[in-house]
Amino acid sequence: MGNNQFNQIAIVGLGYVGLPLCIRFCESDIKVIGLDVDRDKVNSINRGESYIKHIDSALLDKLTSDNKLKASYDFEEIYSCDAILICVPTPLGKDNDPDISYVIETGKSIAPYLNSEETQKKKLVVLESTTFPGTTDEDLRKVLEEVSGLIAGEDFNLAYSPEREDPGRVDHNVKSIPKVMGGYTSECLDKCVELYSIAVDTIYPVSSTKVAEATKLTENIFRSVNIALVNELKMVYEKMDINIWEVIEAASTKPFGYMPFHPGPGLGGHCIPIDPFYLSWKANQVGIKTKFIELAGEINCSMPEYVVGKVTKALSVENKSVHESRILLLGLAYKPNVDDTRESPSFVLIDTLSSNGAIIDYYDPHINVVPKIRKYPELSGKKSVNWDQEILGSYDLVLISTAHDQVNYDELGQWASIIVDTRNVMASVNNPKAKVYIA
Repeated sequence: MGNNQFNQIAIVGLGYVGLPLCIRFCESDIKVIGLDVDRDKVNSINRGESYIKHIDSALLDKLTSDNKLKASYDFEEIYSCDAILICVPTPLGKDNDPDISYVIETGKSIAPYLNSEETQKKKLVVLESTTFPGTTDEDLRKVLEEVSGLIAGEDFNLAYSPEREDPGRVDHNVKSIPKVMGGYTSECLDKCVELYSIAVDTIYPVSSTKVAEATKLTENIFRSVNIALVNELKMVYEKMDINIWEVIEAASTKPFGYMPFHPGPGLGGHCIPIDPFYLSWKANQVGIKTKFIELAGEINCSMPEYVVGKVTKALSVENKSVHESRILLLGLAYKPNVDDTRESPSFVLIDTLSSNGAIIDYYDPHINVVPKIRKYPELSGKKSVNWDQEILGSYDLVLISTAHDQVNYDELGQWASIIVDTRNVMASVNNPKAKVYIA
């Protein structure tokens, strides 16, 4: 695969998916222009400063200094690029309907610059954002063609290759994770394979963009359904005085036919809480009711309310109510050991407890200040409390939402008065002074 076919590419969206992808292509000797409407991100990258905890600023500084990576908010830069990869958010709307507005707006922004006069090559457009089947070859194609006046498959190539990023993971990365991709035409697929083969070890082409889109949804719906199952089992076994965590550990000794999933206070991350609703919506469009998937979604969405119920019960033992109680939420990120807050159930817990009159603070060793959040703008700028015996001891209750390794749970067990643990981390603490409740 000759790198000369792709001398420079653009990656739109410089978040947890787009920025690692920029780095991987730069490391593969492809010049990258990172595009984003967020000027703070653009300026940070050009200064060589990382805004994502697990990405080293020194690496960004080297890539920008070597002129391999440049960030911009000027989409005219696409003129000089051979490929454009789209890594923008695909959230849910107010009624849990798919919101592909970021994809469509990106399509409108890049379409005027798809003309290949400067490079004399057909440009390749690849959507990486998780979405429902048909987005690429129907919705995105339509806007690209209408705005540009060009024809997909003839004047430019169009493909879909879903991101498989797992922030903070060290055993797999962009290079090592197999890359699924589908093209609008066979030539579109060939060009997509050619591009990603430069930067990724294993390429897995499929027959269409719809198959590739459905693959991504299937991966995450599988996880959503199984997490819903253990969440439901947790509530069932609690009534039987059975510890779900011990059950999972025992079941995991079976070397076949079982895969452990763990309960929690709700789902977080961009994919698992959202993807099932994308498929359910699309299924409804073709007259199919996805009962199983929707039930899993209902169970997972109900978990924060279940946890709040456990908090209420724990406080009532001490003759306290949630109203005016001071509660410290431990862990703001959606998963351990990262600073990623996307769709974190911690925000739902804060919102629900606050609406019930509780006074809420948080502690997270990876998030000193709450970033901008679309759903909860009022929390943006709120600061983490310090890890201090006097501070932790001043709260009526500590609610463990995310189990960061950096937290000293032995100290927590000695300093706090009441702990509601949704992650079973206190099980390894010997003789805590605090009253510990599993949720």
